[in-house]
This record gives sequence, C-alpha cells and structure tokens, in this order.
Amino acid sequence: MPELPEVETTRRGIEPHVIGKRVQDVVVRQGALRWPVPAQLPDLLRGTRILGTARRGKYLLLQTPRGHLLIHLGMSGSLRIVSAADPVRKHDHVDIRLQGGAILRFHDPRRFGCLLWLTEPPDTHPLLAELGPEPLSEAFDAAYLLECASGRKAPIKQFIMDSHIVVGVGNIYANEALFAAGIAPQRAAGKVSAARQEALVAEIKAVLARAIEVGGTTLRDFVGGDGKPGYFAQSLQVYGRGGEPCVACGVTLKEIRIGQRSTVFCPKCQR
Repeated sequence: MPELPEVETTRRGIEPHVIGKRVQDVVVRQGALRWPVPAQLPDLLRGTRILGTARRGKYLLLQTPRGHLLIHLGMSGSLRIVSAADPVRKHDHVDIRLQGGAILRFHDPRRFGCLLWLTEPPDTHPLLAELGPEPLSEAFDAAYLLECASGRKAPIKQFIMDSHIVVGVGNIYANEALFAAGIAPQRAAGKVSAARQEALVAEIKAVLARAIEVGGTTLRDFVGGDGKPGYFAQSLQVYGRGGEPCVACGVTLKEIRIGQRSTVFCPKCQR
C-alpha cells in the first residue's frame, strides 16, 4: 500500500503540472471503486481551475473554486501525469484532462481507492475529521504521544500505527522507527518512558523525512511512461529482514506478527 512518503511524493510530483490549470474534461471509465465515483464529478470539475494540492495522512486533495477532490490510492493505486498519446491501460479508471494537453490519470488495479467530491471544509469530512496530527508537524511531539499513551496496553507498534493517534506511520516506517529508537515493538505503549517516547517521536520524523527525500529523486516515475508509484530503494534496517543479522549488533532479527502485520525487530537492541 502506498504509505505517507509515497503519497507525499505523488503530491509533489503532480503539483507543478496541475496548479493553475483548467480542467477541460473528465473521463470515468470505471466508477465502482471503494466508494462510487460521484456521477456528477465530470460536470463539477469541467471548466474549473485547480488552485492547489494538499495531503492529509494518505489522502490527496485537489482544491478548486467549487470544492475539493479527495483522492485515496487504495492498496495499489497510482496517480500520474501522462499525455494524450499514452495508451490507456487496464485499470486506468479516471482521466482528468487539463489545459495544455496533460492528463492526470488514476490507476487502481484492486479498486480500493476513491475519488470523492467535497463541498464542506476537508477537515470536517468523516474520512478526515477523526485523524490524528501529521507526524512531521509540531503538533506531534513527545508530550502529545506520552499523554495519548498513558495507561494504554496496546503494543507500541500498533499504537503508533493508529491513525487516530498519528497519521501516516505505516508498517514499514513503524518497524524502522522503533528499531532506531531501541524500543521493542511488543512493549505496551503505556510502559514506554518519557525519554524513550521523545526518541521515538524524533525517529518517526527522521524516518519519514528521509523516505520523502529519497522519493524526491524518483519524481520522474510520476510523469514518465512507466507510472510506477515508487516504493523507494531505501536501506531498510529491519523491515523485510527477519532471520538476518542485525546491522548494529549482529544478533538474528526476529519476525512476529502484531495486529496482523509483519513485525521485525532486534531482541538485543530493542527493549
């Protein structure tokens, strides 16, 4: 699933190509996504101008004078800029044709994504209203995390992946941040000390910032012919390395499941 860094990279990749452009037409080939694409969407977007882009958690927003288009990439979706000469592929469900000839194309093989129209302020929409703070914002700090974690028995990994606590800390980045902070993923959230909560917040921010920075070198993927969403080539310390030696101490990394998600950690470095 595209995680926060992949979604932010998508936003940055499409932004220069859409800002200020007028929508000439909208083609919906398949509207049966996670929620149906509104039947009136072509009429709502046609002729309007895209004023801005934003991201909230794993959701993308395109701002227009008439309202916002809310987009989620689902499990395997992508949003990319193509030209009229690019052939339509299977699972290319929606085209937003822009002034100048560029097309913003939504591709979603599993159809778990969505395109919804908002007339209300985005932060009041049910999909966004209950989300926690952005992990790279000042609102997400050690004091906030410590207060939220007080008395909580849930494993700290599951806790930081809860979008009501903080948005966008997906499985890969939770594994990596906990390793960097030296915290065992199965430890109860309420049993993590204030000092270690502070370290965890710092590592979550650092891991996500690095992932976004690496994504910046692959923005061509969003405007080129391959259209790959870019699961970036990163030097992962633990994720996907169960059974291999720890990069810090050499002890064999363990792999367990927490909240139905693969969890890899070092039994020596993480406590």
